[in-house]
Amino acid sequence: MKNLKFDKSGSAEFSKALRIRVNAYFKGNNTSIYGDGSMVIKTIIMLSVFFVPLITMSTGLISSPALIFALYITSGLGMAGVGMGVMHDAIHGSYSKSKRVNKFVGYTMNLIGANASVWRIQHNVLHHTYTNVDEGDDDINAPFFLRFSPNAKRYWIHRFQYLYIWFFYGLSTVSWITMKDFVRVKRYRDMGFFNKEGEFGRELLKITGWKLLYYSYALVLPLIMIPLPAWIILLAFFSMHFVTGICISLVFQTAHIIPDAVFPKADQDGLIANDWTVHQLATTSNYAPKSKVFSWLIGGLNFQVEHHLFPNICHIHYRELSLIVSETAREYNVPYMVKRTFASALWDHIKMLRHLGKA
Repeated sequence: MKNLKFDKSGSAEFSKALRIRVNAYFKGNNTSIYGDGSMVIKTIIMLSVFFVPLITMSTGLISSPALIFALYITSGLGMAGVGMGVMHDAIHGSYSKSKRVNKFVGYTMNLIGANASVWRIQHNVLHHTYTNVDEGDDDINAPFFLRFSPNAKRYWIHRFQYLYIWFFYGLSTVSWITMKDFVRVKRYRDMGFFNKEGEFGRELLKITGWKLLYYSYALVLPLIMIPLPAWIILLAFFSMHFVTGICISLVFQTAHIIPDAVFPKADQDGLIANDWTVHQLATTSNYAPKSKVFSWLIGGLNFQVEHHLFPNICHIHYRELSLIVSETAREYNVPYMVKRTFASALWDHIKMLRHLGKA
């Protein structure tokens, strides 16, 4: 991974023109690239949707299994909202111009059971830099029973992955809050991250502490307070995470694992064709650009192209930036992928999963 690099010799004019036009947009409109009051409102709403059901169950006043499931699933939707629309911007540093605010809002990632430090490397560094590149993008480094890249080894079981993958998408956050952060923090240490004296040990302690806190209010308190058999609470808790896993997986995967996206291979010297800007356009697609409500709910991630090009800009600006990016791409004959609806993007994702499963 350390040897991977992009070919900076081509498309320099496009990259330069795009950044000049985006900078001119913010300067001309006297607008900050960061979030505004609407982000604070969204944060309050999403955290409330996540925490209020958990608090309600922890009072011990709810004894209906159906209501317990409804509350946990509602909390799961709030968890997805926090992940996509709150912590995502904060960890990218685009929520606020204050680093301190970004840091503390980024801890909402820890409050929903994951870990901000590990996510920052997995997502900000690896996925955003080496999108769809094997051994670079950790989002396509899947277990053997899943194949997200035509460059990955194919097994016979992959022919059925378009059928069974939904179960594993649903399990993704359960895996995340239990073992994935521990596995990845060790792997990232081996890759050269967390390599300062004592840093790895401190990170392990932080991860453990945050997860114990999460489990205490998300599972242990309901187990203690709700007068129902433990298996019902555990199944409802699992349902919460299954909903969250499906939501998050589909939003991210439908932007990259599609037939039109490229999966470039670096040459023997680690050189990746195209410069970084064009690479992002070739590996990323938008969807449902006209759906304002959907966009609000998923933190603007239907504008994945703009997010990948400008991760330091808050998602509230992506709709306007998409007009600039698409127009500049047409002018310089650079591909700009967009699907009219989320359903069409999802169908493309299914077709890609089937294609990847074939010999």
